[in-house]
Amino acid sequence: MTETTAYRALALQVRCRAVNLLGKDEARASMLATIARIDAQIGASKGFIGSDVRLVVLPEYFLTSFPVGDPLPAWRDKAAIAPDGAEATALAAVAQKHNVFLAGNAYETDPGFPDLYFQSCLVWSPSGELVLRYRRLISMFAPSPWDVWDAFLDRYGIDAVFPVAATEIGKLAAIASEEILYPEIARAHAVKGAEILLHSTSETGSPDLTPKDIAKRARALENLVYVVSANSGGIEGTPMPENSTDGMSKLIDYTGRVLAVADTGETMAANAELDLAALRRNRARVGMGNLLARQALGPFSETYAAEIHPKNTMWRDGKVAVPDRSVFVERQRNVIAALTARGVL
Repeated sequence: MTETTAYRALALQVRCRAVNLLGKDEARASMLATIARIDAQIGASKGFIGSDVRLVVLPEYFLTSFPVGDPLPAWRDKAAIAPDGAEATALAAVAQKHNVFLAGNAYETDPGFPDLYFQSCLVWSPSGELVLRYRRLISMFAPSPWDVWDAFLDRYGIDAVFPVAATEIGKLAAIASEEILYPEIARAHAVKGAEILLHSTSETGSPDLTPKDIAKRARALENLVYVVSANSGGIEGTPMPENSTDGMSKLIDYTGRVLAVADTGETMAANAELDLAALRRNRARVGMGNLLARQALGPFSETYAAEIHPKNTMWRDGKVAVPDRSVFVERQRNVIAALTARGVL
């Protein structure tokens, strides 16, 4: 593996075509059409920016939009891609064709939990190999590994919870959408060596600083990592106003400085050079600014051990228990009640 320590990364802001109102066959056709459109956009973007584009990050659930209206089994059958399915194969081919590491976020089935799906951040290498799979841990309306925690660890081990891929363009880790708001997730990746956080997101655009926008800069600074954040250029095919989630794709360096930012619509404007040699020099410096090296983790272990969010809520008697979507809201109410009882709220 020949390492490349300086190259350009692209947060490709593309329009999301929702499959919520489509049948299963139409949804599958729509996803493949989206991949074909992105294939052309990556080729054109790389031709314009330059051949040193080695990393492309796509928005959150760029193939489908988010699940509204469908029960879990119906969304799984209609909108979740299979690890070896047609959509995954097509995305691997795009990475190979354009000689890039291709990152994105999609709903994905899992042979170990066939009755569920997870929201996965996936990265394909220029050889077409899947080099990273991160399952979103915190979600309001989707299953996560925590919901089947014991079985998930038995099958995949703890390293699959916060995976970091050592590649020729640096150590990559992924974080999904609003998870950027939780410092623990980014720090868990950083202490495992992550140098670049691939942030596939679908978030409200605004000329003002939003919570996620603030968090992106904070996570970069705290962990001395690059953040490559790709937002959708609008979502069509749902009752929601189409341009609600639009704009603000950006690249942020390890000091929290914004290197490039996109306006609204489909655009390749959010691209910039990543300099891993400079990042590594900063991580090796002794000084006040090295927040990653200065923080001890041990003092927090007892506090974090006081878990208030129940695990294994979708695992009963050795098998998956598929809930109605209303369970997600009820679970949050129960956690709020537990926090209130402890005097936290």
